[in-house]
Amino acid sequence: MAKGAGDVSSTIAILGPFGDGIDFIFQQRESVSGGSMIGGPKQILDLTATHLLVSVVAIFAAILLFLPLGLYLGHHGKGEFLASSVSNVGRAVPTLALLAFFVSFLGIGFLNVATVLFLLAIPPILTNTFVGVRQVDRDTVDAANGMGMTDLQVIRNVELPLALPTIFAGLRLSTVAVLATATIGPLANVLTLGRPIIEPQTFGVGGQVGAAILVATVTLLGDLIVRLIQNAATPKGLKLQREAERSRKSLTLSPIRRESTT
Repeated sequence: MAKGAGDVSSTIAILGPFGDGIDFIFQQRESVSGGSMIGGPKQILDLTATHLLVSVVAIFAAILLFLPLGLYLGHHGKGEFLASSVSNVGRAVPTLALLAFFVSFLGIGFLNVATVLFLLAIPPILTNTFVGVRQVDRDTVDAANGMGMTDLQVIRNVELPLALPTIFAGLRLSTVAVLATATIGPLANVLTLGRPIIEPQTFGVGGQVGAAILVATVTLLGDLIVRLIQNAATPKGLKLQREAERSRKSLTLSPIRRESTT
């Protein structure tokens, strides 16, 4: 047993700071400044739960409010300036500046951080939804209108399914951006996985590396979950159509080989 523990310790030592970060995730230790215990599964789970909660609240609020708006504006061909402006502003305004700005109105705490992340999630969702709907073939939309469909039926049965790849690309961008940026939470007294990164005087390099590993893992898992939801939400007919298109492209691009006549 002691030999096994020694082998693990040796492996961690060889990995350097990366190994120390992994050890921080699974083993509790005394803080750098002393006087408290840090790391280990319990603290990691608490930080991860808060990190996920504030991120999910922000993402779902942005989806609930701005995905329908993007569908509406895209269907009617209005709001292109709004969609592009929101996208540009979202890239230009630093999240730390927003966090400091909202302290004056919302104070520190969960609502402040969730609001900042909510604003960060809006641009990809609104812009991609608008663009995705506008890229739907207008002849297809006109045919749906000619069949007597209402605007809501056209959006739900025609434009939304065909725009799903572009819409979900925006959802993936929002998810990744929010999950990665939720590390700013401790600056407003919301203890996310950013705490060990922002407080090296307490958690040390091992804590910083361990938290960075977890943030990267959570972000990648979030992107994977959105991909799986996209696959489940895509109608079977569209999947078959895309597979057929990929097959045709692969056949078109495959090299032509001539048999030797000698």
